[in-house]
Amino acid sequence: MVLYNYRQTLNSCFRSVLFAVIIISVMIGFIFMQPCYAQKMPRKLKVGTSTILFGKLDNWTYETFAEAKSFGIDAIEISASTLLMNKNLKDDEQIIARCEQLKNDLERAGIEVWSFHMPFGEKIDISQTDETVRRSTVDLHKRLLKFCKLLHPKIILFHPSWYLRHNERDKRIAQLICSVNELYPEVKQIDADMVIENMLGHELVVDEKYERPLCRSVDEMMHIMSLLPKKVYAAVDMNHIDNPELLISALGKRIKSVHICDGDGRNECHVLPWVAPGDNDWKAIVKALNYDAKYKGPFLYEVKGVPYGSLKECYDKIIDMLR
Repeated sequence: MVLYNYRQTLNSCFRSVLFAVIIISVMIGFIFMQPCYAQKMPRKLKVGTSTILFGKLDNWTYETFAEAKSFGIDAIEISASTLLMNKNLKDDEQIIARCEQLKNDLERAGIEVWSFHMPFGEKIDISQTDETVRRSTVDLHKRLLKFCKLLHPKIILFHPSWYLRHNERDKRIAQLICSVNELYPEVKQIDADMVIENMLGHELVVDEKYERPLCRSVDEMMHIMSLLPKKVYAAVDMNHIDNPELLISALGKRIKSVHICDGDGRNECHVLPWVAPGDNDWKAIVKALNYDAKYKGPFLYEVKGVPYGSLKECYDKIIDMLR
């Protein structure tokens, strides 16, 4: 009888322990399975801005940057046109001196140099069909990259083209690829990543003379990126396309930088999110950046004429929508 009771006690203890182990295992499994049932909050990103917010070069001072930093701006994209092609800088020595001053001012203010936006226009178009123009444009960019190096950017951003003449799209794509293949090694030499920005182009035809630039749609952007070296990346301008989250999801991890601004996909609006005529779905955009692109760069605005503090306030509002 004593032995029987002893066995009963052991069996009861064993069942209790087994039950506890099962409960604990289920709880642990439930905890680790949570990402499968509910997506986590998007990672918080640094807030950045293009130098378009600061206006002309004379306004790019330590005091300006320190004020911007106090309002939560941590990263910057520098316009190479404004800094490196400024008519008041007469020679290379003056350009170098201004770059070094800018670097010191940004470091003192605690703002990271994230990217350089390379110059663009009809006569400095890296997809030009006129080979003489294309070669001179590539040479110009190579020269400017030597100055960019002084500020140690992580990203060098290029427009794929200016507006196109009719019936030259395939030739322009071929010329773009040729230029990218020449410039890519130069960008890597300064320890940066090369990115190509999507361009505005809801409708192909502008008028009887012009078509929209290259990279004007999801399909064209994906086609062109498939022809470029795999370590040439993309930048998505949220003002250049309807439903930018679709382009973000299609590009995925090939996105290395962004331009945050609202728009209607038809005009160069460059306004803050939720400012008319912008109609982007910012909840969908941030989810696509986080879950599809795994984007870790700054939430970098390309807007002008707004208070510094409005950038981080706007970003925080977007993140709050996802809670």
